[in-house]
This record gives sequence, C-alpha cells and structure tokens, in this order.
Amino acid sequence: MKLLAIDTSTEACSCTLSIEGIAHTRAVIAPRQHAALILPMIAELLQLADLKPTQLDGLAFVCGPGSFTGVRITAGVAQGIAFAADIPVVPISSLATLAQAAHIEYGVEQVLAAIDARMSEVYWGRYLIDAYGIMRCNGEESVCAPDNISIPTTGTWHGTGSGWATYSAKLAPLIGNMLYHYHGDKYPQSHAMIPLALAAFQEGKAVSAEQALPVYVRNKVVQTTT
Repeated sequence: MKLLAIDTSTEACSCTLSIEGIAHTRAVIAPRQHAALILPMIAELLQLADLKPTQLDGLAFVCGPGSFTGVRITAGVAQGIAFAADIPVVPISSLATLAQAAHIEYGVEQVLAAIDARMSEVYWGRYLIDAYGIMRCNGEESVCAPDNISIPTTGTWHGTGSGWATYSAKLAPLIGNMLYHYHGDKYPQSHAMIPLALAAFQEGKAVSAEQALPVYVRNKVVQTTT
C-alpha cells in the first residue's frame, strides 16, 4: 500500500510516505511554522518516490486533539490532497500516535499519553497494545485538569507526551507505583501513524475527503457536560 501520513497537531510537524512497508519521513519541531512547511515536506517525499498524489492508495492525518490551529492545518491539507487525488482518508488520534511511537521505540504495552492542552489542562488517554501490535484506547480520550485524569487501577504504565513535561509533578503521584517511566519530550510523529492507519484501512474506517474533519476533544467535553 502506498500511504501518506501527515501531522501538524502540536509543536512537531511531520509527514511520512510508506510504500509497501518502506517508509521515509520528514520531521521538524517548528511551532507556528507548520502552514509554511508541511506542503513542501510532502512534495519532497513524493518527488523522492517519483509519485503523484493520484498514485497514493490512501492518506492518514492526525485529527486531534492538539493545537486548534495545528489540527485545522492537518485536516485542511488532508482534505485538499484527498479531494484533488480522489483517495480515501483515515483520521488518527494524536494520543494514539504518541502511544504507538512509545511501543515502537521502547516496546512498552501500556501507555499513558498526555499532551499539554494549555489553560492548566491536559489531553489524556490510556492505551493498551492488542494482539496485532496496535495501540487501542482503554476508555475515552479526555481533556481535564491534571488532578482529574482517569487513573488505571492495575498494571505497569509508561508515560509519554508534552503533558508529562508540564504536569509530571501532579501526574506522577496520581499513578504512583504503576508508573514505570515517562518521557515528556515526545510529540506525535507521522511514522508512528503508519501501523495505526494500515489497521484503520483494514477495519474499514476510511472516510471521504469531505469527512476528513478535526476532532476537538475540548468541544466534545463541553457538549456532554452542558
């Protein structure tokens, strides 16, 4: 499968082109520069592979949660490419991407993914590996004050994401002895989207270009509590 994955949901900006399991990635930490960077990065990868967007089998994009502007950029780019090339799209969670990257890098199977949501809140999700090596959400993703996170009851967990850098003093004591380690310097990266996207395509979760929409966890929480 020829698959393009893109993400601009946080401070990191990245894209990965995977062709029959061989992947090439472009990535940079560049806050507030994503709109200028992401399209040239994509064009570079396609040129390297001598591919046109119409030759892609599908596209994956991080739909959120994350920076409102960054998530909109990713969705807009995904929609534009998918419309023009008439290819299907799969939306991928930034928290799932963090969890999958932790599994790829460290081999961990239980992950607490956290992204700094500003306003003294954190985007939070618990993830468990399945039999096929795919991180699956255990419960629901949420946005809340660090004191109000959903705490696992058993197991040994690995923390990852910028939320751990900002709020480790509050998060770590809540997890206690179940927390093995955490890395607060991690951001979602497109290379970790590839296994998630392939699984999503196999499971029939692809959508059309017009359905490639951002997911704002903060808005979902507001809607369910009013």
